Amino acid sequence: MVKNREQILLERKQLRREYGKLFDEVSAILFKSDPIGINLGINTDEYESEVSTILPRLKSCHSVEEARSVIHQEFTYWFGREDAGPETRYQQIAESIWVAWQHDQRRARA
Repeated sequence: MVKNREQILLERKQLRREYGKLFDEVSAILFKSDPIGINLGINTDEYESEVSTILPRLKSCHSVEEARSVIHQEFTYWFGREDAGPETRYQQIAESIWVAWQHDQRRARA
């Protein structure tokens, strides 16, 4: 089923509500790292679609390596294998996202 823009925005809004600050943190990490080269300096929401598919999958990750694999898979899905590049490109991104994820999980348990 193909989603229309309204459905996508509604789902993104629900994810923002579910993940709170983490959604924005991961979006900022991707925007700053800019693995695809689409950061024009003003389009800070450019990676929100990827954040929307990465965050739910992090629940099944137990390490930064698993997170890196998930992040790479999602970038391959969204941009294609050639533009996504090798999984190793996502190591630093995965480390930053994993730290944010772990911090969020500790905050949620407190």
